[in-house]
Amino acid sequence: MKKIRTLSILLIGIVLFTHPVFACTNLIVTKGASRDGSVMITYAADSHTRYGALFFYPGGKHDTQSMLDVFHYENGKLLGQIPESPVTFTVVGFMNEHQVAIGEDTWGGLESLSSQPGAILDYGSLMKIGLQRSKTAREMIHVMTALVEQFGYATSGESFAISDANEAWILELIGKGTYEKGAVWVARRVPDGYVSGHANQARITRFPFQKTNDWNNLNQTCYHSPDVITFARKQGFFKGPDETFSFSDVYNPVNFGGARFCDARIWSFFRKVSSEIRNNQTYTDYALGKLKREGKFMDESPNPNGFVTNRLPLWVKPDSLVPLQSLMANMRDHYEDTPLDMRYDLGAGPYGAPYRWRPMEFVVDSVKYLHERAIATQQTGYVFVAQSRSWLPDPVGGIFWFGVDDADGCVFAPVYCGISSIPTCFAVGNGSMIAWSETSAFWTFNQVNNFGYSRYNVIHPEVERYQQELEQKFLNETEAIDKNASAQYKIKPADGIAQITDYSVKTGTQLVADWRDFYRYLFMKYKDGNIMQTEGFKLLDNGSGKGIPKKPSQPGYGKEWERRMVEGTGERLKVKGE
Repeated sequence: MKKIRTLSILLIGIVLFTHPVFACTNLIVTKGASRDGSVMITYAADSHTRYGALFFYPGGKHDTQSMLDVFHYENGKLLGQIPESPVTFTVVGFMNEHQVAIGEDTWGGLESLSSQPGAILDYGSLMKIGLQRSKTAREMIHVMTALVEQFGYATSGESFAISDANEAWILELIGKGTYEKGAVWVARRVPDGYVSGHANQARITRFPFQKTNDWNNLNQTCYHSPDVITFARKQGFFKGPDETFSFSDVYNPVNFGGARFCDARIWSFFRKVSSEIRNNQTYTDYALGKLKREGKFMDESPNPNGFVTNRLPLWVKPDSLVPLQSLMANMRDHYEDTPLDMRYDLGAGPYGAPYRWRPMEFVVDSVKYLHERAIATQQTGYVFVAQSRSWLPDPVGGIFWFGVDDADGCVFAPVYCGISSIPTCFAVGNGSMIAWSETSAFWTFNQVNNFGYSRYNVIHPEVERYQQELEQKFLNETEAIDKNASAQYKIKPADGIAQITDYSVKTGTQLVADWRDFYRYLFMKYKDGNIMQTEGFKLLDNGSGKGIPKKPSQPGYGKEWERRMVEGTGERLKVKGE
């Protein structure tokens, strides 16, 4: 009788959308583009029904007869079984003990390829199983694509950011629908010294076609399914010469929404790190949704297929090396100081909030309008920066900087990839989208963020100051932990693992306790439109010793908003004499 192990890939309450306005953002920084020489990828897992929790799958050995139950990542339904791997690696969130990490975003693609009857593996199960079976990013791409070929692909088009301590890759994949079993896909290595990203729009266009996928050849920087072009031609999706084939333009043609709601997020990241992007109006036009289809691409190559010609490059070289803190800050972006800045129109309210409540599109007098979709958004379940460092032992070298809820108001907590347990505050099952938990990190951070949205330009600066203080503290602490745990690991691995586990658990637990106290402080200070006088995190009394506060300030709505308030009200709001 074969043994069966269950792999539940379900985040409680998770839902992703198959409309062109999707969720999730991934940014990528290669080893040669980062200030400290680490490889970094990010992921914002966005959904209005997604609960922020941290997966933990201990590694182990399994007999050759074991089977693995595979459950759908989103709806929890059993998709089927596949043979278990003889050896599996420990996975923390979306990073394993060998510093391999992965993020994703959904782009859907051609409707006829959106589902595949009988397929066993969806994108979420691929991510988890791939991490459990891979020691490098290349190996993970090989594992994922081989599994799909054998067992079918159960979801629509996806982009994956995959990294290890030396390389970063983009894998884009879409199933073959009802036509055939499996998927078509392309993977490209981001050149060292460059940054990249993707956000719900397929980004790989033309690519160097390979005769074979030599997985052991470290000089090969592109892999793809052998039929990636012939399948498209066979089904009538593409008719041009092979050398003009574009994966994105064939399987996920970019439109207004793909540029404005999706690629604009990558443009915002690129323009922060690259003057080439920042100073090029062509790319700004593209981010605004102004698509061009000219006879030649920007590199002067011909465009016989009529594809969009002003698209963002797949990667750019940053003007200067990117530090970890800067990448964290980029995950908190709302298009500030760009033509898409949301802080100054009427939707920002009197307190300059860079947030818009959904739906993203609305109609006024039969005309459709939009709300911007920035990297940082209110409906994030969790967010991470996965940092892989080649100069340290794998269990210590990988740090999964983990936060819950909106990245703009989260604190990235350091969770080492080689730990043997996780903080209870982050654990799956500690609360849910429909069950409150006082010890849950997700609900604790939601309290602060949702309170901050109400008076953003007054409350959020205080949130940001404490956020930066804590993250700097963690950066300082991890320097010492790196050194001590690495030394211990080389002598006795169990001792090194124990140290990084103890630090990760204690840090996460204390962070949530501190943030809970911070919420109480903010609530007392800013309730009822007042701003109480404080010193540090303490509210000041009036000196009587009776618990009576010093007189609060009452800044009101601000002059500009007051002017808007009286427009069109005539005499109704005027103060009149006797």
